[in-house]
Amino acid sequence: MTLVDSHCHLDFSEFAPELDGVIARARMAGVTVMQTICTRLTEFDRVHAIAKAHEGVYCSVGVHPHHVAEEPVFDVPSLISMTEDPRVIGIGETGLDYIYDNSPRKAQCESFRAHIAAARTTGLPVIVHTRSADEDTANILADEMRLGSFPGVIHCFSTSRDLAEAALSLGFYISLSGILTFKKADALRTIVEDLPLDRLLVETDAPYLAPVPKRGKRNEPAFVTHTVECIAALRGLTPDEVGRLTTANFFTLFSKASRGA
Repeated sequence: MTLVDSHCHLDFSEFAPELDGVIARARMAGVTVMQTICTRLTEFDRVHAIAKAHEGVYCSVGVHPHHVAEEPVFDVPSLISMTEDPRVIGIGETGLDYIYDNSPRKAQCESFRAHIAAARTTGLPVIVHTRSADEDTANILADEMRLGSFPGVIHCFSTSRDLAEAALSLGFYISLSGILTFKKADALRTIVEDLPLDRLLVETDAPYLAPVPKRGKRNEPAFVTHTVECIAALRGLTPDEVGRLTTANFFTLFSKASRGA
């Protein structure tokens, strides 16, 4: 299989002692392309440096909703200027997280809309994180889409069918993580059985959310194979078929990435 891990965090400290080994194991598992996701603009240079240093590794630029209150206020033109390098292929991760409320909800919403404005201008996909905020997430996406279209993905999807359908109706993609393999994820697996195959991506969100049978371990991009195998079993396909589909979908959405990576 040739696979893509559409969302991981290679800059996180958990990978620092052996980043080269983590990337090498991913490639041995068939994961030839990875997108390492920015969560703080103040740390973008480190994220970007990892992408520039490793063939087949790309990155995004953005502020995670957890960190909105901690990060300096940014304007949309500044965010856009950080996307000029060919290794920067996405905007985010951004969105809403009401389960922890680490940042005020109003500030999260304002940041989310600013990221969408950058996505609309650049044509780069907005990478959406949402937890316990389905209604507001769907409403903001629909409201912003009326101002002008933009591409995007709901990353690490693990929530309601209503949000999936709302996102799909706006042309969004749905990215599936190791959560799909968890013992208590029957409701999620039921939703995934019906999602359009041409809108699915796979990710690890590494170093978090290691899939079965790697639960309890630090997650890494090589483990995305287990999510692919789970999707294949749910949809009556082979892992190779799911790999080809999700890889093609990634390059359709993140069209700035090179298929020859």
